[in-house]
Amino acid sequence: MTAGLRLGPMLRHVSETTAAIWVETDAPCRVTVTAGTATASADTFTVHDHHYALCELTGLAPGSALPYEVRLDGAAVWPEPDSPHPPSLVRTPDGTSPARIVFGSCRTPTDHGPAAVLRYGVDMVRAYALRLADQRRGQDPDAAAEQTGDLDSGEPTVLLMIGDQIYADEIQPSMAEFLRRRRAQRTEREDADPPVDEVVFFDEYAELYRQAWSDPDIRWLLSTVPTLMLFDDHDIRDDWNTSGTWRREIAENPWWRPRITSGLGTYWIYQHLGNLSCEERAADPVLKAVTAQPGDAREVVDSFAWRAHTEPPSYRWSYRYDIGRSRVLMVDNRCGRIVEDDARRTILGPEDAAWLDSQLTGDVDHLVLTSTLPFLMPSGVHYLEAWNEAVCAGAWGSRLRRPAEKMRQKIDLEHWAAFQRSFAAISDSVLRVAAGERGAPPASVLFLGGDVHFSYLARAGARDARTRAATSGTRIAQLVCSPTCNWLQPVMRRMMWVSARAITGLAWGLIARLAGVRPPALAWHLDDGPWYDNTLATLVLDGREADVSWEYSPLLKQTLRERSPGEAARPEVRRLNRYRLTG
Repeated sequence: MTAGLRLGPMLRHVSETTAAIWVETDAPCRVTVTAGTATASADTFTVHDHHYALCELTGLAPGSALPYEVRLDGAAVWPEPDSPHPPSLVRTPDGTSPARIVFGSCRTPTDHGPAAVLRYGVDMVRAYALRLADQRRGQDPDAAAEQTGDLDSGEPTVLLMIGDQIYADEIQPSMAEFLRRRRAQRTEREDADPPVDEVVFFDEYAELYRQAWSDPDIRWLLSTVPTLMLFDDHDIRDDWNTSGTWRREIAENPWWRPRITSGLGTYWIYQHLGNLSCEERAADPVLKAVTAQPGDAREVVDSFAWRAHTEPPSYRWSYRYDIGRSRVLMVDNRCGRIVEDDARRTILGPEDAAWLDSQLTGDVDHLVLTSTLPFLMPSGVHYLEAWNEAVCAGAWGSRLRRPAEKMRQKIDLEHWAAFQRSFAAISDSVLRVAAGERGAPPASVLFLGGDVHFSYLARAGARDARTRAATSGTRIAQLVCSPTCNWLQPVMRRMMWVSARAITGLAWGLIARLAGVRPPALAWHLDDGPWYDNTLATLVLDGREADVSWEYSPLLKQTLRERSPGEAARPEVRRLNRYRLTG
């Protein structure tokens, strides 16, 4: 049987001279990728009867843009014949041109029909793909290789997908139908008593990824723009690792072990493996074990995933990506949490915290700290979460600990502010970097985040005057872009509007202090937002200058009502806002 592509190709980690291309195939085979004179081949590895390969192109020229092709056992499978899209390109940065970092989070895959758009909003990742395809049509590869600092045009350097790439617990009708049919065929799964409307097993996760990334426009975008990823809770399950109580309660379900092993195992394959550089992949112990396995490596991946869940220090999901003289840190704030003791919760374990602290140094133009959860929330939410953490730990007596825990889970009080030890440690490190205590201070320290289903810009600085003067040369800001396709319903928008008001912050700040919460070392305010549209943001780093813009697609309900149920509209993309961060 001739092998074919099941998913991909996906252009993942790209350096000035290397590029990683990931594929899933429907049968074991040898995968070959060719771009110009560069060629890379790899045999597929098999996990739970699914077949994967990652090819590493090396020796590429910095600042180049090369069309590439994929062959399986010698047969060409990409680009597809008669494809309406421009050629997929391998694009390498040159280290000196402006870097365009596109980022966003929380994407629910839909059919883009009127009903889906009214419920979830316009899919901004697809809208971006359509616009990029239009820009590339008629360009030659040399033109596509050119970098530009203009926010509304130019080639993206990298796409950061920062959480909820899939929704394992909020599935679409097509996925629900797959679960119904699959579980009817696999009756042995009845013993696990899986939720009927949630993904649990490896093959179900594999299908969820296929449905999320096989839309033709999304598939093309991921084949031609370098993409890095981080998981958040919905990639596994809502509120994942919010507290020790949550972990103990979820573990009582017979379906939890296959759920967490499948979720982490597929995350490693579909998302994390492509995040790594060539050197990091060569040293990855899991990949070594998987590729050394002569047959199906399910036991290797399942045991690794279970250990990563039960022993978080056993594997580091956080990683670093350098673009010229700027450093992007992609920080796991989910799997590595230490939450068993309510009185000593941390969002990062000791090993992860030490690694991150070692990366928070100067001698760069920009330091970009990316986590799926915003580091700086609206002040009312920040103090509410800090107060809740203190009460859960017994600050107001043992009687209130249980109600506080229920409140924590009910309204998702689980961001960085709900882990004050971690929040304080990173705040201190950032201020030291800005003060020049860890090398020449950068022009900016920028926090990127998602998760919350609204977007905003917050500017920050040291709270006390002396430190503020010492750090004045470095701009500190929080940039949040969420969601890309899963907007908040009106009632939740009204609640978030209230939480973002200054008076709410003052009130909860007072209440938090009564629970023993210390004022944070950073002071910040929302410079603009919150915005509730589906958005995609672009951060441009050009030397010591930094700009950011958010884009959205206006929803015309009357136009949608005039379309047939299955007709996908072509969205219009507009700029929502643009800001100069430095310079």
